[in-house]
Amino acid sequence: MVRFARSTVSASLLLVLTAAPARADWLISPYLGSAFGGDTSSQHVTYGASAAWMSHGIVGVEFDGSIAPDLLDEDDGVVLGIADSNVTTAMGSVVIGAPFGQPGVRPYVVAGAGLIRSRVSDAGDLFDIDENSFGINVGGGIHVFVSEHVGIRGDLRYFRGVRDRNNGDAVDLELGSFDFWRGSVGATFRF
Repeated sequence: MVRFARSTVSASLLLVLTAAPARADWLISPYLGSAFGGDTSSQHVTYGASAAWMSHGIVGVEFDGSIAPDLLDEDDGVVLGIADSNVTTAMGSVVIGAPFGQPGVRPYVVAGAGLIRSRVSDAGDLFDIDENSFGINVGGGIHVFVSEHVGIRGDLRYFRGVRDRNNGDAVDLELGSFDFWRGSVGATFRF
């Protein structure tokens, strides 16, 4: 009986010491990454930041904004007449992520929707296209905290444009053809 009591106390103490406290967190994460795949011609640098609020449980919301300069450009500077381009994303998302341990590891999945803004200009300055379109993003990642308030974040997301295939009064959304992936690494500040 004494062994059972010691084991129970030890197991309870271990759970208390390793369980993350139930609290609401604000997470601010500036990052640097790479856009690749889909409609990109090669890997391109992307940078941005996200701000997330995680509830006392595992569900939260996030706003993520990024810019990918020269996303549609070829490495030699001109592909199909494109001399300069960039793609900006601004997405609102739902985040599901559970904290583990102290100071904490928090894997998460994310899905949301928002703006994908594309700007393209040609080598001869004959055309300049600015297009705002609706888009979606899905992905996941992990926050690894090295202290109570500072950590590192790794993130992988897929972005895809959405379009209305019915130009009339009715809205009939479908996945568009423009898509790309973004992998990023950055700092995370928890408040």
